[in-house]
Amino acid sequence: MDGAGGPGEGPAQEALQSLSQRLQVQEKEMELVKAALAEALRLLRLHAPPSPLQDPDTPAPTRDSPAAPPGLPPTCGPSLVSRGTQTETEVETEPSPGPPGLSNGPPAPQGGSEEPSGTQSEGGGSSSSGTGSPGPPGILRLVQPPQRADTPRRNSSSSSSPSERPRQKLSRKAASSANLLLRSGSTESRGGKDPLSSPGGPGSRRSNYNLEGISVKMFLRGRPITMYIPSGIRSLEELPSGPPPETLSLDWVYGYRGRDSRSNLFVLRSGEVVYFIACVVVLYRPEGGPGGPGGGGQRHYRGHTDCVRCLAVHPDGVRVASGQTAGVDKDGKPLQPVVHVWDSETLLKLQEIGLGAFERGVGALAFSVADQGAFLCVVDDSNEHMLSVWDCSRGTKLAEIKSTNDSVLAVGFSPRDSSCIVTSGKSHVHFWNWSGGTGVPGNGTLTRKQGVFGKYKKPKFIPCFVFLPDGDILTGDSEGNILTWGRSLSDSRTPGRGGAKETYGIVAQAHAHEGSIFALCLRRDGTVLSGGGRDRRLVQWGPGLVALQEAEIPEHFGAVRAIAEGLGSELLVGTTKNALLRGDLAQGFSPVIQGHTDELWGLCTHPFQNRFLTCGHDRQLCLWDGEGHALAWSIDLKETGLCADFHPSGAVVAVGLNTGRWLVLDTETREIVSDITDGNEQLSVVRYSPDGLYLAIGSHDNMIYIYSVSSDGAKSSRFGRCVGHSSFITHLDWSKDGSFIMSNSGDYEILYWDVVGGCKLLRNRYDSRDREWATYTCVLGFHVYGVWPDGSDGTDINSLCRSHNERVVAVADDFCKVHLFQYPCARAKAPSLVYGGHGSHVTSVRFTHDDSHLISLGGKDASIFQWRVLGAGGAGPAPATPSRTPSLSPASSLDV
Repeated sequence: MDGAGGPGEGPAQEALQSLSQRLQVQEKEMELVKAALAEALRLLRLHAPPSPLQDPDTPAPTRDSPAAPPGLPPTCGPSLVSRGTQTETEVETEPSPGPPGLSNGPPAPQGGSEEPSGTQSEGGGSSSSGTGSPGPPGILRLVQPPQRADTPRRNSSSSSSPSERPRQKLSRKAASSANLLLRSGSTESRGGKDPLSSPGGPGSRRSNYNLEGISVKMFLRGRPITMYIPSGIRSLEELPSGPPPETLSLDWVYGYRGRDSRSNLFVLRSGEVVYFIACVVVLYRPEGGPGGPGGGGQRHYRGHTDCVRCLAVHPDGVRVASGQTAGVDKDGKPLQPVVHVWDSETLLKLQEIGLGAFERGVGALAFSVADQGAFLCVVDDSNEHMLSVWDCSRGTKLAEIKSTNDSVLAVGFSPRDSSCIVTSGKSHVHFWNWSGGTGVPGNGTLTRKQGVFGKYKKPKFIPCFVFLPDGDILTGDSEGNILTWGRSLSDSRTPGRGGAKETYGIVAQAHAHEGSIFALCLRRDGTVLSGGGRDRRLVQWGPGLVALQEAEIPEHFGAVRAIAEGLGSELLVGTTKNALLRGDLAQGFSPVIQGHTDELWGLCTHPFQNRFLTCGHDRQLCLWDGEGHALAWSIDLKETGLCADFHPSGAVVAVGLNTGRWLVLDTETREIVSDITDGNEQLSVVRYSPDGLYLAIGSHDNMIYIYSVSSDGAKSSRFGRCVGHSSFITHLDWSKDGSFIMSNSGDYEILYWDVVGGCKLLRNRYDSRDREWATYTCVLGFHVYGVWPDGSDGTDINSLCRSHNERVVAVADDFCKVHLFQYPCARAKAPSLVYGGHGSHVTSVRFTHDDSHLISLGGKDASIFQWRVLGAGGAGPAPATPSRTPSLSPASSLDV
């Protein structure tokens, strides 16, 4: 037994002894390093003469060094002359005649100043060699171990004594060990760690700077991101601290939710058409009001906190009930579904019904008719599809019952008897008898009778029904049939429930459409309209279901989803491709509201017209007229469009697709003038330079492709590639002179590029702190870091845009909100004005050319909002309340 471990025991003990000896040696080395550093600091305090950081006789900037921004003292203007960096094999530096503590870099010109240099990636490791940076006295403080003036080159003969060599070697080794321990593990470290946090000793490539007042640091997912403060800002306290004086007012909503919802289109007593998209209920007046020929005016009910799913109009034609789905807030807490009853004339909420009573969402609802709308029936989206009846005036629940495990698509009160309620949906028609009209909460009862199909085939779905004046009921089903239901006495041959005395059976059947019937509408003259899915036909039926007239909806508008009778003979038709049509059966229909049908990402505004362009997962590229509130044109891209940008001439537009392909289209003829592919991954951003000479294309293959462009934008030729990001490109901006690019990536890097100089990576980010940018859409940068919420995971902000007058910043976040901040927004926990209405993550925001409007895109809700920008003291609705809640208050950690 004692010899069982013999063969391996000897080598194990030897390894342990070796490790113990090495540990002892390293401890002794660390003691030597500490002693050397203490001695160096002591010598620095004793022998370093006080000297200013910048000589007052500093020469004027050269041709390669732009002057300081207007209004700044000349001594604050940074030199943009590139400094050389050391190679990976260099561990000792060349002697420098500068003062102690400022000699770890190339010699400075007489009377000049030194600047930090090196490959400096935000939040990652850095390869830096450089020295102090210019700045006003009292702002910049450099602390670095002293270096002897006679420090040798690596390959030169050393003049130091043999006893000093081990100490130098140990110092280098200690610095190397510290670098390994402190190196960031994130992918963005490839670009180099920032000199502010990079330890190093004499001869190390990494310099230990403490640049007080020169930089700020924020954290995303625990990763530090360092940003340099422009030289004109001497203190962060000088920056704006409150919300902006500008406010937003919702001007127009493009789109209509017809693709996946029902009970979504009605006409009010005022003649306004009411429908919904995202969290907004839209009241649209087809004629009159602002907007011109593209359409009338819009008003908006914005009381909901999540997407609206269904509507019902009170018999008085004024009050409206709208039900919303369940959702979650920023912290993941559930938002309960609820029904709002509101006044369409004042847009004021009258009653909130069912908060905490519904699950998942409100699927269908209806007002009673026989008793002037005293009651409201609601079906939720729970597994049992709970059916409940509510007192509208008091908001109290009178009765509730489990309806069915199958989906319920429609509900309604009989116009002749409020005790009769009908529901229909998947493979069923149910007739409910409600007793308890005395109004005592919870005292009512609901009993169900199933509709009997008898000899007729039971359809898979029954999406819609209407009540006829004689008491019969018409249902439209997925087989294209219109069934007439009536009451009849039960007998032994008729399957019923529990020996009921009365049952509901099919009286007549008429085959009306090919495919499903999505909508039925009873007209004022007693005729009935039916709308087909597959055949897109509208058919008018007389007594006995005799077809009187019909019309067909053009294919590109989709199938008929909802029908509403307008004033006179006018009809309003909602379609499954989110279009709202207006017309009649004789003259046909034309669109008054159009929208996308799938998730939206691409947005750009015209350089000098009130127009903007959108694209998304529905593969449609749409140009919108912001003044006429109408669709100017649309084309099918055949692929998903993710980004777009107008050429400064406005003659062409570039569109990036999800396959690495990008197109250039003529905005007038809509013809494709260029079709080029770069890589095989999706393109996230395309951006023309302000002079229109270059086009930058950011890809998910981590590269930025640069093309030179003809004066009209029609021709493009590859100029180069910007290679250096360690993750996919998310945002980029051009400098005002059209020579440089600032870019962000998926791992929170901020890099700068000299495009005109050959697409070179600017290894010294500090040199770019005063550069002026033609646009500011990068979500990471000193001027906008205050917009980030505290504890953000780095994906909370999808888009950002600075106004052209450089006064405000609009932000699109992941929590369905649009924010407005002052610019620059470079203070932690900066307050903002917050605007809701989108029902999904907001994917993009852009100001129009004159800053009169802001356009925002909803993601999965496929909505487009046009906001009017109101100046300080301007007329308009009351501004939103400044947000300081944890879910909306931007905050970043400062480390200055």
